[in-house]
Amino acid sequence: MKKEHELKDLVKARYARIAEQGKAENASSCCGATTPSNKVYNIMMDDYSETNGYVADADLGLGCGLPTQFANIKKGDTVIDLGSGAGNDCFVARHETGAEGKVIGIDFTPIMIEKARINAEKLGYNNVEFREGDIDNMPVSNAVADVVVSNCVLNLVPNKQKVIAEIFRVLKPGGHFSISDIVLVGNLPEALRGDAEMYAGCVAGAIQKTDYLKLIEAQGFKSLQIQKEKPITIPDDILGKYLSEEAVSAFNKGGTGIFSITVYAEKPGTKQDKPKLQLKDLEPSSCCSPKSGCC
Repeated sequence: MKKEHELKDLVKARYARIAEQGKAENASSCCGATTPSNKVYNIMMDDYSETNGYVADADLGLGCGLPTQFANIKKGDTVIDLGSGAGNDCFVARHETGAEGKVIGIDFTPIMIEKARINAEKLGYNNVEFREGDIDNMPVSNAVADVVVSNCVLNLVPNKQKVIAEIFRVLKPGGHFSISDIVLVGNLPEALRGDAEMYAGCVAGAIQKTDYLKLIEAQGFKSLQIQKEKPITIPDDILGKYLSEEAVSAFNKGGTGIFSITVYAEKPGTKQDKPKLQLKDLEPSSCCSPKSGCC
């Protein structure tokens, strides 16, 4: 297996190319990374088109769920989207927060950030911001988010425990996350697990479902629940690029399962009410008082 920085460089380069592909090509492959299947469209993603806040230009067909549907976002919330791509989940979240809320999208692919910012400007959304950075080292202060969402991204990060620790850090006490991701039940054939395309395609980087849930629990999150689960079927014409005909048959008949799961969990604590504005906060500072002579 490649080193952590090599895997990150691989994903960044691949997703820079994916950003220029069409939605149909991305959706009929494994997260846009593999050769599109000639048999199956929409391998992983769920349909956003009827979702409030959906923006077609921001939908690259790369997700594996609808985390915003389950995220219980409220008016005025601050929401962080991990791996925000061209901004679709951020714009759906913004519909829920309203103009009084704030949405921060984080992505480490510059062209994705550029696309997302252009989309936000077209929409006139001044409360949706996109920051370039790693989700295992977020460019965000402690305890700023009411909600964290992410759609098919954690599987691309080598150090998943570090990402989960970062989610815990940026959430306010009493905040929560809803994240869709790919997990495994059983072991992938080595030819799939070791392939760069399948890593960037959200499959080879996935970990066991039980291990994934344990990482969340070990970080200290509570009220963990699986909100949605669906099996992912990799078409034979994609598997055939990596496995022999016999190996494809054995894989399909074996006990290995690839699943998209949407997981919810809460950070312990209680959200504090915003402090009321005090009269002293409205008084001019000493540097701009009449006595100072600067006004």
